[in-house]
Amino acid sequence: KWKGEGTTQNLESIVIGRCYDYIRIVNPAVGEKNCSQIWEAFKNAFINKDPCSILPEDYELFINLTLHMIPPNKSLFWENNQLLVNSFADRGRRFMSLGDTLFGFVADFLYWCGQADSPGLDYESCPTTVECENNAVESFWRMASITYAQHSSGVIHVLLNGSADGGAYPQPGFFADFEIPNLQRGKISQIVIWVVDDIEGPDIDSCGTHTVKTLETRLKTLGYDVTCTDNNK
Repeated sequence: KWKGEGTTQNLESIVIGRCYDYIRIVNPAVGEKNCSQIWEAFKNAFINKDPCSILPEDYELFINLTLHMIPPNKSLFWENNQLLVNSFADRGRRFMSLGDTLFGFVADFLYWCGQADSPGLDYESCPTTVECENNAVESFWRMASITYAQHSSGVIHVLLNGSADGGAYPQPGFFADFEIPNLQRGKISQIVIWVVDDIEGPDIDSCGTHTVKTLETRLKTLGYDVTCTDNNK
C-alpha cells in the first residue's frame, strides 16, 4: 500500500473526454488530434511498470501527440496558487497556463499509476513523491513543465503566492527546477513576476525580499529583463 491516492476512477473516459473537449470546445485552434491514440500513449508510459520507475521521457510520445503552439506573451507560470491561476487564465482566453495546454488539460487534478505485473491500473493507492520521485504523476508533470517552458515565448508571466509557507518561490519546485532551466533565452523578451497575497492571508513574501529576491537575482543573472509587482490590482 502506497500513501498516495489511487488512480482516479474512469481515468480512460476522463482523459479521452477531456481531449475531445479541448480540441472541439476549449481550443479548436490546435487542430485535429487523435484522442484514442493520445490515451494509449499516456497509458503506455506507466502501465505494467513498477510505479516507482517511471521517467519523464516515458511520456515523450504522449507529448509529441498533444503538442501545439503556445501563443507568444500568453505563458503564465505559477507556484502555490493553482485555483487563482485557473480562474485568471480563463481557460486560455487571457493566458495559457500549463493546465490550459492540451497536454496539461487532460491530466489536471488526476491521479494514476500502474503495477509491475499487471496490465491494470492501481485504484487502491499510488506512491507519493516522498515515497519515490520517479512516480507516474511526478514524472508526467516534470515532462509537461519542461515542454511548456521550452515552447514559451515573448513576455513571460509568473504568478506567485506571497502568503505561501516557506516563501513565494519554492526551492525545490517545478518552476525552479524544471521550468527556468528550460526557458529559451532567445525567445523571451521579458519576465514579469506578480506576487499576490491570499485575501485576508499573511504577507510573508514580496518583490525584492526573501525568496522573490532570490528569484529576481537568478533570472537577472541568466540575462533576463525582469520586473516584479506586489498585489497588482
